[in-house]
Amino acid sequence: MSILSVENLHKTYGDKTLFDDLSFTISSRDRIGLIGVNGTGKSTLLKILAGIESYDKGKITHANQFHIEYLPQQPELDHSLTVLEQIYFGDSAIMVAMREYEAAIAELEKEPESEKLQMRLLQKQQKMDELEAWEANTVAKTVLTRLGITDFSKSVALLSGGQKKRVAIAKALIQKADLLILDEPTNHLDNETIEWLEVFLSQYKGAMLLVTHDRYFLNRVTNQIFELDLGKLYTYEGNYEVFLEKKAEREIIEEQNEEKRQNTLRRELAWLRRGAKARTTKQKARIHRVEELKEQKGPVAKQNVEFSIGSKRLGDKVIEVERIAKAFGSSNLINDFSYLVVPGERLGIIGPNGSGKSTLLNILAGRLEPDSGTLEVGETVKIGYYTQGDEEMNGDLRVVEYIKEIAEVVHTSNGQTITAEQMLERFLFSRAMQWTYIRRLSGGERRRLYLLKILMTEPNVLFLDEPTNDLDIQTLSILEDYLEGFPGVVITVSHDRYFLDRVVDRLLVFNNGTISRFQGSYSEYMEKEKERQEMVSAVQQVTKQEQPRKERKKKLSYKDQQDWDTIEDRIAALEEKKSNLEAEIVEAGSDIGRINELFAKQKDVEVELELAMERWEELSLLVEEIENS
Repeated sequence: MSILSVENLHKTYGDKTLFDDLSFTISSRDRIGLIGVNGTGKSTLLKILAGIESYDKGKITHANQFHIEYLPQQPELDHSLTVLEQIYFGDSAIMVAMREYEAAIAELEKEPESEKLQMRLLQKQQKMDELEAWEANTVAKTVLTRLGITDFSKSVALLSGGQKKRVAIAKALIQKADLLILDEPTNHLDNETIEWLEVFLSQYKGAMLLVTHDRYFLNRVTNQIFELDLGKLYTYEGNYEVFLEKKAEREIIEEQNEEKRQNTLRRELAWLRRGAKARTTKQKARIHRVEELKEQKGPVAKQNVEFSIGSKRLGDKVIEVERIAKAFGSSNLINDFSYLVVPGERLGIIGPNGSGKSTLLNILAGRLEPDSGTLEVGETVKIGYYTQGDEEMNGDLRVVEYIKEIAEVVHTSNGQTITAEQMLERFLFSRAMQWTYIRRLSGGERRRLYLLKILMTEPNVLFLDEPTNDLDIQTLSILEDYLEGFPGVVITVSHDRYFLDRVVDRLLVFNNGTISRFQGSYSEYMEKEKERQEMVSAVQQVTKQEQPRKERKKKLSYKDQQDWDTIEDRIAALEEKKSNLEAEIVEAGSDIGRINELFAKQKDVEVELELAMERWEELSLLVEEIENS
């Protein structure tokens, strides 16, 4: 069943047409991956659907009670809130109930003996029961924990950029939505977390539309692909693997149709040029048909990023580190580590966020001094370093001017020269676009331009720090092809499993302060790691079965013990209060107003007394069970 319909959507940005009459529908169980070259408008389309950005013309239709949950690439959070307050943010009854329940717990922890706060917590628990909000509460904390956020009461203002992204992901996942929109959800997540997210999203109940560069993730999560290409939208039933097959078929059909058009046009023109009379009705129709064939547009020739820039000659000695160490404060990231980088090395560096991967890359590049140990770099080494952070670019420069600051021409591996303009074309910047000011480029287009700048320096040692975070799939694919033929050394930090499988053949694995080596691809490493974990689990299970079970002595929880120590005094106090109210009612005589007021108080006390008696009975059974055991 269709839940959202888009008709003839049109959007321009300056003199650039992003969408040219896009039409599509989204159904309730759709899992859609949106792909396209950076700058085609993927994020803009997501923002339009989320109601954040306007469009020039067209129509978007959905039900009145329709909720979209949107995760932007750069989430904006409220720094005055805690983690839990942020993810429970919203006006829905469940969100309000969970916020108030968590607040009641926090208040009671400060004053555990307060009867008023105990009653308040009880009321909030009852509200959670009414709304069946316990599952959502558990999911929220589970999601946060799996995303690496364990301090739920921490202020959002104190979180790192990566932690803020994870909180935003958790908020998006726990909100009940008809359509979940995710813009690059895997950025800044480690491999283990991405794999968990794949499983979680496979069980998501609403529809989903996402943009991601992670091709394994795209393949496993989606059942439809939307491709934005030159203002048009092409839809494909199936995951990313099916999309590749169907796109190839579409392009072959387009090429065949264009060849037929050109052949027909050639024949018609040849016939007309023979000088046949042009006054007959038949002849006039033929001339009209030729004009129509001329006006028809064939498929735009695909710009290609394939290139083979040469690199400076690399000698036998590349980079060697011996017994290096690096710490920040009390955190020891690298300790007594030695490594020899050899010519032709294809090295991937993996591990959890914050474990020291980029720190090691910066030490190898000579940008960061180790606390101890030595670093030696060969004389012929020329490093090209694609960093994770955005490089400062002069927005007043045009694209071609920025590249020409590095080189007017570059040399290929076979000795030919390629001009800066030609290189830009191969990097998907058309001749017209080369005169665009940098400030008008999208974030992804800037990253593609920055990558080209690095490669045009003709390095022989290439460092790539999370290159897949901002590059589109087409650019990544061609970069991978380029790296296969690159004669120098490639060292990359990445969480992109597909990219690692294509590019590297050995790994450095950061894990809890240690760095281990693995010879093989990332998928091979994961297979070995899975086998190791299964073996450890089996050994633990056998050991557990062999050990005699120790009976754990039962005891009351801290909260139950506090209640048991005070419950009888509380009941006695309530009974006395009830007796006093009864006496006051008798003394009130014929004062109806006073009697009604006292009756209301008496009723409240009786309810409170009944709850206290039920709690006493529950605790008595527990105490009796513990004493008997």
